[in-house]
Amino acid sequence: MALQCGIVGLPNVGKSTLFNCLSNAKAQSANFPFCTIEPNVGVITVPDDRLTRLVEMCNPKSVVPATVEIVDIAGLVKGASRGEGLGNKFLANIRETDAILHVLRCFDDDNITHVDGSVDPVRDKEIIDYELMLKDMETVESRLTKVQKQAQTGGDKVAKMQYEVLRQYKEAFDQGKPARSVQFETVDEQRFARELFLLTNKPVLYVCNVDDSSAVSGNKYVEAVKNAIKEENADIMIVAAQTESEIAELDTWEERQEFLAEIGLEESGVSRLIRAAYHLLDLQTYFTAGPDEVRAWTFMRGSKAPQCAGIIHTDFEKGFIRAEVIKYDDYVTLGGEVAVKEAGKLGVEGKEYVVQDGDIMHFRFNV
Repeated sequence: MALQCGIVGLPNVGKSTLFNCLSNAKAQSANFPFCTIEPNVGVITVPDDRLTRLVEMCNPKSVVPATVEIVDIAGLVKGASRGEGLGNKFLANIRETDAILHVLRCFDDDNITHVDGSVDPVRDKEIIDYELMLKDMETVESRLTKVQKQAQTGGDKVAKMQYEVLRQYKEAFDQGKPARSVQFETVDEQRFARELFLLTNKPVLYVCNVDDSSAVSGNKYVEAVKNAIKEENADIMIVAAQTESEIAELDTWEERQEFLAEIGLEESGVSRLIRAAYHLLDLQTYFTAGPDEVRAWTFMRGSKAPQCAGIIHTDFEKGFIRAEVIKYDDYVTLGGEVAVKEAGKLGVEGKEYVVQDGDIMHFRFNV
């Protein structure tokens, strides 16, 4: 499932450095392959200790990890919503992504000129938010014009619902708030809101790019960002992109771990960022495990067993009979599939079973 996270940010905030760190992740670990689809798109393996443990136990002929696509989106300048700079390309690219990694400069460095002359991550965030909101406002106002009369003069319940959703979005934009700050209660409202494909409704992770001295605890800029997004329904993480690039150049795992320990980190920011991107897309992992192959399968949170079976092959979903499910902890603790069966821990589930993150699955089907 080719779901994408787009990396966005103003010039000189560390966006390209971070993308390059991700592209060099294969140099950090054999478990982090990276391949290029286009010059600015990378498919990156999601680090998962559970997969590593299953491989150790099964010693399979092949291993297939979960992946996520990362897109390095063209830089943005003020006026992008009017086509300034690479604005049209930027907006087209960001519309195609499923979630956003918004890189903010949270470090001082006189040798790296900021496009606006000073370091202010909240201002930088607002510049991009403003341009995206302008585009969203165009969408909302256009739809409002179409449904307003019908909603206010007729008895069309659907039109009234759509009008109310659009009105709430317009009110949020007028207050400088993104679409994701607006929450709806009914299924119909939520469905219509998704169908608008608003740019500021995409899940977002604010990535605060700091210097190495702030990699663990952050700094005043990070605190300012936290305060600015507290009502946004968005996540935040801290990464020292320059430090990550230095880590990527080290040859051995031991050297990289020693470097991380020196600055007080247990694992690299790249690993944390890849996992965060995966979860930002609302993705989870189930496994198939055996002597031929151990594989991590990506599915949307909340998917039921037949849909997850269909990820392997459409015939699995069409002819779904049942799913045999082993919990990861049981598999590891008891020592494998045979021991799980002997202990009576193998679950047999039907079509309504909601697959859980980490489940080890075997599907029975007939076509």
